[in-house]
Amino acid sequence: MNQKVHNQIVSFIWSIADDVLRDVFVRGKYRDIILPFTVLRRLDVLLVPTKAKVLEANAFLEAQGIDDKSALESQSGCSFWNNSKFTFDTLLNDADNIDSNLEAYLDGFSPNVREIISKFKLANQLQTLKEAGLTYLLIEKFCNKDINLGTNEAKNGKGETLPPLTNLGMGYVFEELIRKFNEENNEEAGEHFTPREIIKLMTHILFLPVKDKIKSGTYLVYDPACGSGGMLTEAEEFALDITGDKAKFELYGQEVNPETYAICTSDMLIKGKKTENISYGSTLSRDGFPHLHFDFMLSNPPYGKTWKIDEDAIVEERGKKGKERIKDNRFQVGLPSISDGQLLFLVNMVSKMKHNTELGSRVATVHNGSALFTGDAGGGESEIRKYLIENDWLECIIALPKNIFYTTGIPTYIWIVSNKQPTERKGKVQLINALDLYQKLRKNLGQKNCELTAAHIDELTQLYMDCKDEGISKVYPNEHFGYHKITVERPLRLSCCFTDDAIEGLRYDRGIRDEMEWAYSHFGDELYTDLKKHRDKIEKHLNANDLKLSPANRNKLLSQEHWLAQLAIKTAADKLEKVFGGQQFDDYNLFVPQLQKP
Repeated sequence: MNQKVHNQIVSFIWSIADDVLRDVFVRGKYRDIILPFTVLRRLDVLLVPTKAKVLEANAFLEAQGIDDKSALESQSGCSFWNNSKFTFDTLLNDADNIDSNLEAYLDGFSPNVREIISKFKLANQLQTLKEAGLTYLLIEKFCNKDINLGTNEAKNGKGETLPPLTNLGMGYVFEELIRKFNEENNEEAGEHFTPREIIKLMTHILFLPVKDKIKSGTYLVYDPACGSGGMLTEAEEFALDITGDKAKFELYGQEVNPETYAICTSDMLIKGKKTENISYGSTLSRDGFPHLHFDFMLSNPPYGKTWKIDEDAIVEERGKKGKERIKDNRFQVGLPSISDGQLLFLVNMVSKMKHNTELGSRVATVHNGSALFTGDAGGGESEIRKYLIENDWLECIIALPKNIFYTTGIPTYIWIVSNKQPTERKGKVQLINALDLYQKLRKNLGQKNCELTAAHIDELTQLYMDCKDEGISKVYPNEHFGYHKITVERPLRLSCCFTDDAIEGLRYDRGIRDEMEWAYSHFGDELYTDLKKHRDKIEKHLNANDLKLSPANRNKLLSQEHWLAQLAIKTAADKLEKVFGGQQFDDYNLFVPQLQKP
């Protein structure tokens, strides 16, 4: 696609937000209108050429009393349809009723598009548009003849020819809009948008080492936390490029956030992909593809996020010795801490590897340091790492520069996992330190203040493929990463010595020592004989100094019996001091016999 045309379309759609939505929506909410309406307009122009055929077929189905409208797909020529009488252009013919007609138009879409609309929560935004009287103006902007979102040539208002927009080109437009909205709203960017250069590095390392082994046929690519789908589309584009389009790559993903799921499925629909390959819901508690195994997997799963909400679907009696039962076979190897479920996504991908093909499966996934270091020997995290290394599946870990993601500056790492390693990698793990391999950004994007250049990506890819123990690349045998935790127990060692200061301290209860010291310094031995007459003064001192004691400790402080009990302990220690003097005993076995002498 012509880059100039691409930029013109993005700029025009971007301008709609300021032209129409300003003063009604805050800037952070522009995306809630612009993204779904961009999708709708694209689908609309694709359906216009076959609109009459769809309406005719729909009338026939209704006359026959057939509720299943799936046959309309063959009439529309797309994987979706709209059986309402409206299009974006004809909605403008009835300005007075445009809001109700728009609702009828949206209801006329096929189920796959209606699901996207519902996940965008567009109904909430339509009411705001209606109340502000902006619906007509918004649709009019999207129908402007100065941009062409169709797959055929079109004429602009000046009679000039506008080139068609392919599915791939529309995907680029949509992704660029997402990127621009992410930059506008940096606090959300990291939730579903991995920096593109990180994705490029992952795809390079995932596909380049095996490009000569990829034959004609269909390969499955999977992302269990697919967000807006950027990793999947980037993976397909790169794989097709380096293999000369000789193979087909089918994309699968799962996403738990409804709006992000809508963005992803919209992008897939725009590009002519199968939206049913994108599953909605939690990957951990509801596997969207329980019977599939994949050739290539890549992901940036959430880290530092609890999996408490998924716990009941995964395990019973978690953490209870002898009672814990893992219900989901994907996670039999072990469970990490409930506060951080990132390793569960990795184990999920490992459970979906192919073992009976020449290529096997290759995995690239991003984690923070927690996945590397937390968990004692025998703990869930440690058992997962042990499982990968003992099976010789962990190929490489790349330490990325700090502050390379949008919402966090903490260290992050790319893990490369494969179950069909070449001979030179067997029994080894490669570590690449790319902490200092970056280029500073001129302007920060949230926490992100640096990026990897194309040269950096090529350098890291080559370091991985060479697998040499030199420079920032280190190679260690698998055994290097094994360890045992040994608890060394020693007998309790105590020292004993009677000193005046230590004995004086026995006069006071440790829990209320400061308060007892104050009272004794003011009232002396009368606390042992007539404490009652000083009780009010003690309480007044507590209140004046805001000294808050528990009821139990307050009772002890004001109890003559407790004062006498502490005095008895001190008196006993005074007697022992006369026997032992200032001698210090470091051996309990020598002190006790002397203490017990009559």
